[in-house]
Amino acid sequence: MSNHDSTYLTDINDFFKLESAGGILLIICAVLAIICANTPLQVYYDLLLSVPMGFKVGSLEVIKPMLLWINDGLMAVFFFLVGLELKRELVEGELADRRNIVLPGVGALGGMLIPAMIYLYFNYNDPVAVNGWAIPAATDIAFALGVLTLLGKSVPVSIKIFLTSLAIFDDIGAILIIAFFYTAKISMLSLIVVGCCIPVLAYMNKRNVCSRSLYILVGIIMWVATLKSGVHATLAGVVLAMFIPMRSKENPDYSPLKDMEHDLHSVVAFFILPVFAFANAGISFAGVGVEQLTHNVSIGIALGLFFGKITGVFGFCWLAIKLNMSKLPTGVNWMSLLGTSALCGIGFTMSLFIGSLAFEEVGMSLFDERLGIIIGSLVSGVVGFLLLKVSLKKSTT
Repeated sequence: MSNHDSTYLTDINDFFKLESAGGILLIICAVLAIICANTPLQVYYDLLLSVPMGFKVGSLEVIKPMLLWINDGLMAVFFFLVGLELKRELVEGELADRRNIVLPGVGALGGMLIPAMIYLYFNYNDPVAVNGWAIPAATDIAFALGVLTLLGKSVPVSIKIFLTSLAIFDDIGAILIIAFFYTAKISMLSLIVVGCCIPVLAYMNKRNVCSRSLYILVGIIMWVATLKSGVHATLAGVVLAMFIPMRSKENPDYSPLKDMEHDLHSVVAFFILPVFAFANAGISFAGVGVEQLTHNVSIGIALGLFFGKITGVFGFCWLAIKLNMSKLPTGVNWMSLLGTSALCGIGFTMSLFIGSLAFEEVGMSLFDERLGIIIGSLVSGVVGFLLLKVSLKKSTT
């Protein structure tokens, strides 16, 4: 094995360790949020998230409660990292080989379509609830890899790569969904500013500018303009990532993109996503009864995440393999594919994020979409873990 291959495998293993540890931290923060929301600490929890923060420069004013700074600001950094990972994978990663695209791509498509259809089946006649159709279409890769960690070293790397590749396609779907379906009233002036930032980034990329500070400066301007435009601000992170150079012309061994990606992984895994989970998972169970548990929104999300993901991902992958469009990854059998498909039903952070966009103007007195997200994600995680445990045990005997 060459030094390059050895380094590449080490980077993959480090990435999985980081994502898995981040998933475990997510669970801890989610539990802490639920504890705060159901104890006398709730007053301080709500007060913390409602603290107004912002800045004012001349006539430009951005004042938001801390919760929205987390959802619009910190999550823009998360989507910037997603964009960096996507570009790297498409240029020289697993997805650069078209043969590796088909199975996770088809699985991700099924994993978005079927859950959305299940949700719409229960909520198509409710003009408010129908806005949440994309909530069960999301997958939380950090949480899913956290569950895989509990299975130990018996999990083949091929399963982790398949799950990560599928999640990348899932993220692309989420980005498109947010861009086209979850935007507020559009401000043309702000969009013009965004439009002016893009040619500047393109010019910097063409000239192979590798200065982080310049990209960050333009990125901040574009983020503020996107925030004011009505298009969700997190999309600015994805756009910015597409213009970060993959290689430096002066030093071909240096990758500005990989360098930024490496530095951001720890920040996102151990700060941004845990903070987001803590801020958004604080569901109060006071007054929660059968009516809320059996609300069509809760049922649609829970069944969409569990039943929709496992049938959508597994079913579409099975069909692709039977039609000779692809084949099972090395070391993966049908049961382990089924278990991995179930893990895709862990929507958590991404589902919470889309839920916050879908129902940001709806009072929780009507329903709380987080109930369905937590139930669906929990059941998916448990079932996926058990299926993989059985399949991996059989493969070693």
